[in-house]
Amino acid sequence: MGHEEKMKLFHKKRDHQLGMGGKQKLKARKAAGKLNVRERIDYFFDPGTFQEIGLFSHSAIPEMAKHTPTDGKIIGCGKVNGRMVGAVANDMTVLGASSSATNMKKIEYMRALSCEKSLPLVFLGESTGARMPDCMGAAGMAQGGQNTAQYRRLREAPWISVLLGPSYGSSSWYSAMSDISIMLKGAVMAVSSPKVTRIATGEDTPSDELGGWKLHSEVTGLVDAVAESEAECMDLTKRIMSYLPSHCAELPPWSTFNENPNRQAHQILDYLPEQPNRTYDIRKIAKAIVDDAEILELKPTYARPCVTAFARLNGHAIGLIANNPMYGAGALTADCCDKITSFLVLCDSFNLPIITLVDTPGFLIGKEGEQKKITGKIINWMNALSLVSVPKLTVVIRKIYGQAYLNMGGGKYSDVFVAWPTAEISFMDPEPGINVVYNVKKEDDSEEYEQLLEEMAKNTEPWDAAGIFGVHDIIDPAQTRNFMIQMLDIHLNRKGGGVGRHLLRSWPTSY
Repeated sequence: MGHEEKMKLFHKKRDHQLGMGGKQKLKARKAAGKLNVRERIDYFFDPGTFQEIGLFSHSAIPEMAKHTPTDGKIIGCGKVNGRMVGAVANDMTVLGASSSATNMKKIEYMRALSCEKSLPLVFLGESTGARMPDCMGAAGMAQGGQNTAQYRRLREAPWISVLLGPSYGSSSWYSAMSDISIMLKGAVMAVSSPKVTRIATGEDTPSDELGGWKLHSEVTGLVDAVAESEAECMDLTKRIMSYLPSHCAELPPWSTFNENPNRQAHQILDYLPEQPNRTYDIRKIAKAIVDDAEILELKPTYARPCVTAFARLNGHAIGLIANNPMYGAGALTADCCDKITSFLVLCDSFNLPIITLVDTPGFLIGKEGEQKKITGKIINWMNALSLVSVPKLTVVIRKIYGQAYLNMGGGKYSDVFVAWPTAEISFMDPEPGINVVYNVKKEDDSEEYEQLLEEMAKNTEPWDAAGIFGVHDIIDPAQTRNFMIQMLDIHLNRKGGGVGRHLLRSWPTSY
């Protein structure tokens, strides 16, 4: 066969592979209003930059070769806003992007490339799970699972999973292993489909109840953000990537910002009610401090008494942690422990300084919390906090009581620990404290109660803590932004230049 014939064969085979699952399946997909896998890749990557790897791969079963272009999973690298990024994208038109020996080799290749070449890795998830009959029987099981590092994460580079449809098997596994997971409304993430679940357990559970976006964004916390469309999912992915470095040994990208020196700073106290038991939204205070009054909140509908978000301060990407009295008075639940702990790990792994805004009456104790193992979760949080090696700057806005004093970064658990004049610091809220210490209730003797309350409340003010340098300083709320910028500059210029020691790099991504 001469060159010309070989090139004709090359183009014929190439066109077949690029045709995915065939015209009929692509037409049906379009009619359903869904992008096909190559349209997703074209949308996500800068035009003309994506280089596919493994185009000519197919099923390891010879008779299935021509029916499995790319074996249902497309891998490669391209630029996203000028930065090189790797991708694993599932093609549902090819046997439902089911997992097989060949396409798992492709995923393994991209995992290794991401780690060794320091590339962020994005998973465009949509798959039906393991391919049968390939995986049936002893031989089918034995041909896979030979790579002992398949489920190991050491966070060398950021991973982001985007769930764009039914996501069973590998799509769900890699979402749980990712640093960030984004979910399209209407998508599903679960171990197995409702059909398999019904056969195995007898449970007839609708797909949205089994693993829909509301479940994972509000109940399990396995999803960080939800979007209305495929385009919005991918745009959000790009936005999140702008806060993260390409790998763990570099700082996140610096960004320009439009700064008005007097922006909101003078009115920041207006967002904090004078009455200590009044609720408010701490995100308004956060926006008054950060660049362009912009935060990108993660898990916004999960564990709502706390906030975890990306933001920028003087151009530097930061992680923001805050209590939000708008929900449950800002009391910390077992879910809050998981949410904040996982965010600490994320920030430390990818060199984001952490700014914490504190206003919490402490941990929400009781039967439900104990059943959710809150004791262990509090200590998990403390363990993670003690291993964080990026700069930690903490401001007490209003309340900080009990064990939460330590968990929220009190004392030596922050590099900078300051308070507003409005802060209250104690082992316990004065009102229940009076009952515990003096056995006096408000309804029993209101005059004595008010006297004790006034005395005990004085002891919670921040001046005594500042007097013994337990609080590093008490700052003017209007100067919070400027103070934090100066402190951040100091702590980013220390040995290591803001790159942490990554003591948390092997912490579980889901637990």
